[in-house]
Amino acid sequence: MTEEIRLLAFSAALGLAHVMAASTAGLSQRGGLAWAAGNRESEGEVTGAAARLKRASANFFETFPLFAALALAAAVSGKQGGAVTWGAELYFWARLLYLPIYGFGIPWIRTLVWGVAMVGIGFVFAGLFGWSGPGAP
Repeated sequence: MTEEIRLLAFSAALGLAHVMAASTAGLSQRGGLAWAAGNRESEGEVTGAAARLKRASANFFETFPLFAALALAAAVSGKQGGAVTWGAELYFWARLLYLPIYGFGIPWIRTLVWGVAMVGIGFVFAGLFGWSGPGAP
């Protein structure tokens, strides 16, 4: 398994962590297990950390398909290493940090970490078209 595919798999697991964090954090505000087991006619509003985790999860699922498509394109085209690996690493580690940073409500740092993840996606994209990565000729 290549490093990029390993990071893609870890990122998918991180997506599951986002879903679990968002759903469990808001459960008590929505009515507990009775609400969860019901038909959920209303989504139920959440506030505080639960709302932040819900937004963090939505944000993850806005970026993950882009990363996944690019990581798979790199794997299929044999473009592993260099910028692709750098980008996959940046994306995964930034997204891993993003969840608790957003959950705890730390502004500015959250935005910076999101930007690092976007740079990671950009590196993977650039690597597909021949860029070797930071410091490469």
